[in-house]
Formats: sequence, C-alpha cells, structure tokens
Amino acid sequence: MADESRVKCLFFDLTRYSKSTQFILLSTTVFVFHLVQGYFHELIFKLPGFKPYSMFLTLLQFGIYGLMALFESLIQKRFNFRRAVKRRLDLRTYYLIAFLSMSTMGLSNTAVAYLNFPTFNMFKSCKLIPVMIGSILILGKKYNWIDKLAVLSMCIGLIFFTLADSKLHPNFEFYGVMLVSCALVADAIIGNVQEKAMKQNNSSNTEMVLYSYSIGFFYILAWELFVSFRLFEAIKFSNENPVKTYLYILVYSVVGYFGVNVVLTLVKQFGALIAVTVTTCRKAITIVLSFILFSKPFTFQYFWSGLIVLFGIYLNLYSKNKSKWDSHFISSFNRLASFFKLKKSPRYGIKYV
Repeated sequence: MADESRVKCLFFDLTRYSKSTQFILLSTTVFVFHLVQGYFHELIFKLPGFKPYSMFLTLLQFGIYGLMALFESLIQKRFNFRRAVKRRLDLRTYYLIAFLSMSTMGLSNTAVAYLNFPTFNMFKSCKLIPVMIGSILILGKKYNWIDKLAVLSMCIGLIFFTLADSKLHPNFEFYGVMLVSCALVADAIIGNVQEKAMKQNNSSNTEMVLYSYSIGFFYILAWELFVSFRLFEAIKFSNENPVKTYLYILVYSVVGYFGVNVVLTLVKQFGALIAVTVTTCRKAITIVLSFILFSKPFTFQYFWSGLIVLFGIYLNLYSKNKSKWDSHFISSFNRLASFFKLKKSPRYGIKYV
C-alpha cells in the first residue's frame, strides 16, 4: 500500500482499523495534545510583559513546526534530502496556505493578549460558522435548516458570552474580538483549501506542514524585521527569563505540531467540517479547565450562553448524523413504548396488552 494512502496517527498506522475506530483514536489524540497546548498557551500569556510579543511566539512556533516536519520527512525518506523535500503541491498553493496559517495563528496569538482566555476559546469554538460559509463558497457545499439554526445559536451564545466578559473584565478590549474574528475567517478558508488540495493531490501531512509553516516562518520574520520592528526587543525580553519563556514556547509548539498532524489526518479522512467539530468540542473542555486551573471571575451568564453555543454544536453534529441518530432514537422510543404496554397479571406478575 502506498504511504500516502495509509491512515497514520503520529507513528502508528491505523489503516487496518474501521472508520469508526480511526475516528475515535484520532479524536482522542487531538483532545490530549490540544488540551496540553491550550494550558501552555494561557501560561505563556500569564508571563508579565509578554503581551506585545505575540508574533514572536508565532515566529518560533512556525520555525519549530517546520524543523520538526523536515526531521520527520528525513526519517520517512531514510535521510535522503532530495526525496524528503519533494512535493506534490505547487508552491503557489503553499504560499496561500502559509499566508492563511500565519494569519490565523498570528491573529489568534495576538487576540489572547486582549481577551479573557475562555472568551477567546468560545470564539474559536464557533469556527464552524466561517467553515460552513467557506465550504459553500470554495467547495460548493449546501446546508439544511438545521445547520442554519446551529449557526444562529452559536452567534447568539457568542454575543451574550462576550457581553458577560466585558462586564467582568474592565480591561476587556473589543480589538481582541476583531482579531479573533479575522483569525476565524482565515481558519475557515485554510481548512477548506487544505481539504481540497490534499484530496486532489494526495499530499502527505508532513509535506503540508513542512512547506506551509516553513514559508510562513519567513513571512513572519519579514513582518518582525521590517514592519513591527519588535524582533530584537522580543529576543531581549525572552533572554531575561529564558527558562520559562523558551521552555513554555517549546512545549507549546512541539505539542501543537503533533496536534496539527493529527488534525490534518482528520481533515484528509473525514473532511474539514468534521475535523473542526472535533477541535470545537475540545475547546469546550479547554474553557472549563481554564476556569479551574487559572483563577478568574465567573458569572452564570457564562454558563447559559455557553450552553447556547453547545446547543448549536449539537445541532451541527445531529445534522451530519441525522439518519443514524434518528434510527437509534426510534429504536429507543419503541423499546420504551413496549415497556409501558406491560400490565400486571394476577398469576405471573406482568403480561403484554
């Protein structure tokens, strides 16, 4: 079997397993890696004075992703450099994917500096909205009324969650909302572009990560050197506390790299919308853990507005699995109905009506 047709979860081959088993294993792995990454993401921005250097974090993140992808590719091709860097996609596609990757990660990292972390993750949980719009525009997909109701629920929940955050946090900045919204738009485009490119050209996860993040690294480097002029300032700041700064960024990036690899496998095997649904459910758990692990004010409005968003996510999942879920519901209803049709018998205790 060609290597490109195999289904891999990091170093493990899942090809021989059923689709359901593959989905469960891939989803569980995504949960573990991204929960750890989310913890270190918030930890990094808890460092005093780190707020202005979010793009420096993105620069190092892209550099580590690119180096790890190159190393992985060299191992796969037995350290034949020419084979390791061989690509199936044209560079123009990678230039676009790299720009979108830089945009979504750079804007996301910057938004964390201006938003409460649960609010940031709540917005990221609603990635389904722009992904669905992107699927319609890029892939020509169509959605039913359930999907549209799901989008409406997520929008309403987001509005009330954000309003609660603005009341509890006097330092709340709407600028952060704008940043994370732009990041979602870029995220929506990139997921569908990756799905279309990977399926049409049968490119590997390693190739996708190697080229998109390596090119993105030079985009960000140029930004830091010639636009923001903060590269050397960020290095000086990080060198003052190298253990925490570089160690946190290293763990955050390495765990994130593994997570990105698994998400790309999900995209390739099950589509961008399913992959986003998995990562969205993971973000819901991240929000809960953020309140538990990091002390922050809480209001009941967070709870019920979050439930509205979760209801929207549920509707989206139901829409994608409607026939299966309906059959299970009907089966359960019939069993329940037959149970209540039992009547007591004087001799044997029960009998059917």
